[in-house]
Amino acid sequence: MVQLLVKEESKNWIAIAASLSAELTATAVERDSKAGLPDVEIQKLRETGLLPLVIPQEYGGTGATWAEALKIVQELSKADGSIGQLYGNHLNLTALGHVSGTSKQKERYYRQTAEHNLFWANAINTRDTRLKINPDGEHFRVNGVKSFGTGVAIADLRVFSALQDGVELPWLFVIPKDRAGVVSNQDWDNIGQRRTDSDTFTFHDVLVKKDEILGYPHPPDGAFATFLGIIAQLTKTYVYLGIAEGAITAAKEYTATQTKPWITSGVDSAKKDPYILYHYGELWTELQAAIALSDRTAAQVQQASEKEGNLTAEERGEIAIAVFAAKSFATRVGLDITNKIFEVMGTRSTASKYGFDRYWRDLRTFTLHDPVDYKLHDIGNWVLNQELPLVTQYS
Repeated sequence: MVQLLVKEESKNWIAIAASLSAELTATAVERDSKAGLPDVEIQKLRETGLLPLVIPQEYGGTGATWAEALKIVQELSKADGSIGQLYGNHLNLTALGHVSGTSKQKERYYRQTAEHNLFWANAINTRDTRLKINPDGEHFRVNGVKSFGTGVAIADLRVFSALQDGVELPWLFVIPKDRAGVVSNQDWDNIGQRRTDSDTFTFHDVLVKKDEILGYPHPPDGAFATFLGIIAQLTKTYVYLGIAEGAITAAKEYTATQTKPWITSGVDSAKKDPYILYHYGELWTELQAAIALSDRTAAQVQQASEKEGNLTAEERGEIAIAVFAAKSFATRVGLDITNKIFEVMGTRSTASKYGFDRYWRDLRTFTLHDPVDYKLHDIGNWVLNQELPLVTQYS
């Protein structure tokens, strides 16, 4: 089991994540088959000390940059796309009070998360409008249904979006795990990302206090107030990269130990088969290109995030284009890799006991989060017409 180190400054977070990734890889096929709550995974994350990674040190956190944190997401996703998604979402949500809340909410949620080692999850999904929030005295009540509650059932702090009658934009609110009236419908049974437990939730007259609504009554405006959506898009990109990297790593081990060369190859080892070598060269090159583009983009995102209230709409839009390019490319490369690994492993690698198909299933499922076609459209519209993308939850 991964153990906490004594001194914060002595920690090598990539090494800690790599150790956890190796541990999770050993049980990934079993957990994928079982699906259900990611209780084991979240407990291991707590033990590593990775939960407060992006919380500033002044609030008791680690103070990692987004560029550093996203490499942790990639490392964990190599073992299991579900844990990569859960952890990436958590990192984004820990900063939600900072970006979209009041100064008091920023400090409260940062300090609570760091002090109590809290795990965050959400069902924001603004396209699902079935959840309604309405005033009840000085507070609010919520009723209805919300889908895609990724990791919510096991989270300490839960973020949801809901619509109020007569108000155009949805409210975002944060409630604790023990808040009465929130019920998981236990209906997540998809082909991939099976351990995210992305259930639908039903709300029965749930109390939401006014200070639990982010930015209430006047949400912050400006480019920075919506910048977390851009960071979230890049976070997903690093999950894709990690899944693809995990697929190549697993395929290499299998090819080296199990695959046989083709009968007309003229060689005595699969590691010398000319076409197997060609395909590994092609897949590895594609992955390195996707990682390099994403890392360059992550550095741009970090620089933009440090501007906070001084970030302009034009700067936000141009960073969005860079993120869309990285995400679109990682999607194409990742799907190519997770499909073609079977060509370098051979027929026997399709046996269920190996679970190599989970890499494709996880990536195929998660890359459908929002259509990559619209990302490419926005990129083209910027290239040809110099028009920046509209600001939405997904852009």
